[in-house]
Amino acid sequence: MSKISWKPVNMVYPLPAALISCGNSPDEYNLMTVSWVGTICSNPPMCYISVRPERHSHSIIKKNMEFVINLTNEELAYATDWCGVKSGKDYNKFKEMNLTPLKGEKVNAPIVEESPLNIECKVKEIISLGSHDMFISEVVNIQVDNKYFDLKTHSFHLEKAKLIANLNSHYYKLGEEIGKIGWTIKEKDHK
Repeated sequence: MSKISWKPVNMVYPLPAALISCGNSPDEYNLMTVSWVGTICSNPPMCYISVRPERHSHSIIKKNMEFVINLTNEELAYATDWCGVKSGKDYNKFKEMNLTPLKGEKVNAPIVEESPLNIECKVKEIISLGSHDMFISEVVNIQVDNKYFDLKTHSFHLEKAKLIANLNSHYYKLGEEIGKIGWTIKEKDHK
């Protein structure tokens, strides 16, 4: 096998294609698409989003210190792309994409009702990194569409939601399961 060296760029893929909602009141509500999203701690549950300071939502999040990560699926693919290339300075993105803002349970920022999973976040720290600022946040609540939640086992079944991901500026549907964490050990134990 041969390799080619390439200049340093961000190539950690796939990434979520998430709609980030923010704003304290309906007149301030906005959506933007962010793929630089991730988990950074499990106890307390924490995550981050990285946003360019020139984005309209950046100042809204910085002022209110709250936002919601709304996971997206095939049904939301068009809105996800559109909200990433249009500015909230020029459009009411909820209205333009026929999306429903509902007030979060633990934050003032709205959730996107049509999203299969909404992660309500409170910003704990903002780190300027260069082209982007990282909003390090605590997860204070999760809302999930009840069709993806099993009340008997208290578990999510997001594989049924047909989530989408960003792979080098292209959107892809997530595919079939190939294993579960620890499957390699369980497989060896059965031999």
